[in-house]
Amino acid sequence: MGSVSGSVSGRAVAVYGAYGHTGRFVVAELLDRGFVPVLSGRDPEQLRKLAASRPGLDARPASVDDPGSLDRALAGATAVINCAGPFAATAAPVIEAALRAGIPYVDVAAEIEANLDTFTHFAERARAANAVVIPAMAFFGGLSDLLVTAAMGDWTSADEAHIAYGLSSWHPTAGTRVAGAVSRERREGRRVRFSGGRLEYHDNALPTLKWTFPDPMGPREVIGEFSMADVVTVPSHLAVPEVRSYMAVEAARDLAAADTPAPVAVDEDGRSDQTFVVDVVVRAGGVERRAVARGRDIYAVSAPLAVEAVGRVLAGRTRTVGVASAGAVFDAVDFLGALSGHVSFELFR
Repeated sequence: MGSVSGSVSGRAVAVYGAYGHTGRFVVAELLDRGFVPVLSGRDPEQLRKLAASRPGLDARPASVDDPGSLDRALAGATAVINCAGPFAATAAPVIEAALRAGIPYVDVAAEIEANLDTFTHFAERARAANAVVIPAMAFFGGLSDLLVTAAMGDWTSADEAHIAYGLSSWHPTAGTRVAGAVSRERREGRRVRFSGGRLEYHDNALPTLKWTFPDPMGPREVIGEFSMADVVTVPSHLAVPEVRSYMAVEAARDLAAADTPAPVAVDEDGRSDQTFVVDVVVRAGGVERRAVARGRDIYAVSAPLAVEAVGRVLAGRTRTVGVASAGAVFDAVDFLGALSGHVSFELFR
């Protein structure tokens, strides 16, 4: 159980893309915390099957090109969690529906361009509506943003932030592969990095470096400039001109290989045997601060991140309104502490 207070228990939360790999984890997490998931998505047959396995839950098919269907899907819900990629296609229509319904929106988008679109197109409207819109509230984007924010502490700025992902393996879901293809197409095959206070697109080969992870992982080869959603979330609210991320070579190879299979469940909760360490280092004026998170299954852990966020928004435990990343909306250290059943968190500063 998480830290969601009793005052939000029993509230309906719509899950768009509920039958997808991450969506199923989100539905289970909502039920565990006393919420009532409203199942939604584009495929009526998949929804019917999921609803049959979750008796008593409402299933509401909805298409992103049919605003009326989205309005019906969100009717009576107190929040919506969008788990349906590619988010380049789904984020804007579901955010529009959330704004019409007057409810908070959270998604688990790892797509850099889709997250940029959300900040670009909805910042003013969401702020004017006093609405909370949180993109990338997942393993990529949300977790690292919380870690960077926690590591920064009382610093108002830093010279650089480094985010190293030590994944034991990476068996991508079909959704991850589709989202990656959409992102590559949108940036015309170029790579992206955040340097000098702005996003840069380039064709340079990515470097291979050594990163010393905390024990027990230790020194590992990583791919440098392996940019994820952190290059959007962190600079959206922190004055850090250099945001660099790194990926363990083994995981990067898994992702790149076309024949790497999807995740396989090895426990009753549906989690895979993948483990992760996220090692964050921020530097300012020669001083270094660090935050480390450890856990299992990057897709499964996105569920407590997203559901904890919804619970806190509904309980009024927020710091801002509008489009905002996790570290801007929430008390980062407190939030990470609330995930103790899913993520172990250490702070060195």
